[in-house]
This record gives sequence, C-alpha cells and structure tokens, in this order.
Amino acid sequence: MSLRQYEYALAVAEEGSVTAAAERLHVAQPSVSQQIRGLERELGVKLFARTPSGLVPTVVGRAFLREAQVAVSASRRARATARAGAEELVGELVVAVQLGFGTRQLPGALSALRRRFPRLEVTVFEEQSSAELERLCARGVLDLALMAACDRSPADAHHLGVEEFVVVLTPGHAELAEDRVELRDLKAEPWLRFDRDSALDAVLKNALRDNGLAPTTAARVSQTSTAVRWAAHGLGVTLVPASAVPDGHEHLVRPVSPTVTQPVIAVLRQDAGPAESALLELLRQETWPLEDVASGIDMERGSVDIAGARRS
Repeated sequence: MSLRQYEYALAVAEEGSVTAAAERLHVAQPSVSQQIRGLERELGVKLFARTPSGLVPTVVGRAFLREAQVAVSASRRARATARAGAEELVGELVVAVQLGFGTRQLPGALSALRRRFPRLEVTVFEEQSSAELERLCARGVLDLALMAACDRSPADAHHLGVEEFVVVLTPGHAELAEDRVELRDLKAEPWLRFDRDSALDAVLKNALRDNGLAPTTAARVSQTSTAVRWAAHGLGVTLVPASAVPDGHEHLVRPVSPTVTQPVIAVLRQDAGPAESALLELLRQETWPLEDVASGIDMERGSVDIAGARRS
C-alpha cells in the first residue's frame, strides 16, 4: 500500500465518484480506478459501495479511511517540516475551530500567517463537539485546535482569553431599551438553541439553569449566524459569543447580567512544527478579552485590548 493509494481513496470518498476524484487530483480516471481496485485487492475488503447518489464508503471503508487520513496528514506534516526554512514554509496546516469561538480572531491570525508563509496551505474546519475535537487532537489528525476550555482540557493547553456571550433579541423587544439585559427577565422567551452535543448549547443551557430558567426551545440550529438571523426575524432570542454576531445585527445585541463567559484555549499537536507554533503566536497577538475585564467589553468593538497581559 502507498500514500498515493490513500490519497486516491480519500478523494473518492469526499467527491463520491472516481471521475470527480480524478479531476480534483489532476490524473486520468483509469489511474484512480486502478489504484482503488489494487488497494481493495491488497486489503481483501470492499472499500466503496455504489449507490444511486454515487460511491459511498462501506463500514470497513469508513474505518480504513479514518486511519488513512491520519497517515496522509502525518506525511504532509513531515514534508512541510523537512522543507521549512528560515524564510519559507510549505505544506498543509490542519486547523479545527469549535463553532462560535474565535470568530473574529482566527481570520486575522490566518491572514498574517499567509503573508508570512504564502506557500503554506491551511485547511480549517468547524466542529461543534468538545469531545470530538479532543478525540481528533489525541489521534494526531489536527495541527491546532481552537476551542472552549472544559474539565477535560489538556494541561498543556494555551489560554488565549475568553468569549463573552451576548443575547440577541427580536426586533422591537422591550429589553432593547436596556444597556444590559437581566437573564431572569427573559423567562417567558422562546429560545433559539444549538445542537445538543455542542459547546454553544451547553453554555446557553447552563447560563439559563443558573438563573432559574427552563428554556422553551423555539428551534435548534447548527450555526451561530443562523441563530442570529432567525432572532432578527422574530423567531426567538438566542445567546451567542459576541465575536460571532454577523455584521448588521449589532442593534439587536445586548450584554447580559450575570455576565456569561467561556475561556478559549489553543491545543497544539505533540511535537508541534513551525507552522502551528507561528499560528499560536499570531493568535496570542490578536485581541482577546480576559475574564476580569470581559464584562466591560465595548459592544461596538466586541473586544478589549490585552496587549502585555497574555497568558499561556
């Protein structure tokens, strides 16, 4: 078996067809088919099943592809490290961010990273579940994870700051007249919530529980931007990180009392290379609130300058 076969199998799984995988890999279709057949013969299993919607991995195929992804990612990191020089870094950096956290800080850090290393390819994906992020970190799939701190956070995690959560109200809501909204005053409101295993929904549920509220769920969504826009259409109120509020909706946002915050950490893979180390330093240079000043956040800026007060 070869890494090329792994890459071909991963491409077929992602694209759902040999033709599309070949186009993406810039190779001839027969070459992809031949490599997949050879891989299946060597393994003695069927990796893909043909369905009306295209090729899909079998149960065994899914298990194999998870490990193939680890091997391919490790190979790319090894090549990147070997070719890294003082002024140039090439290869792929795989970053996962927990949905809703670091929404404003990560783009700035990645932009600076790209200016420094223009040949570096960065892959970023969003994940809702803390447990899944921790599992991916432990398996070595990720180079860097940006996530909310929790009881299971690793001891060597790098603390960046906090996210302050704000309430997004419906247009014309009486509480928009207030500078800060008491959570207890929202006891009669329907809530726009998030997927049950997400860190965002855990924060919302715990904040309401701590204030004696049993939320009425109007709807559950997967994206913070969707929750904000649905609130703007009058479907209910929601609680989201201040940095995740889309432009144009600030007039519906109010900080809450008691203040709701969540520490944000960065977790690097073991034996971190120059790319992820550089990204961590750039994330530290971004503007992050700290716990003791989060309640004083300027809602127009959504952040507090903490230069000189960073921790890791």
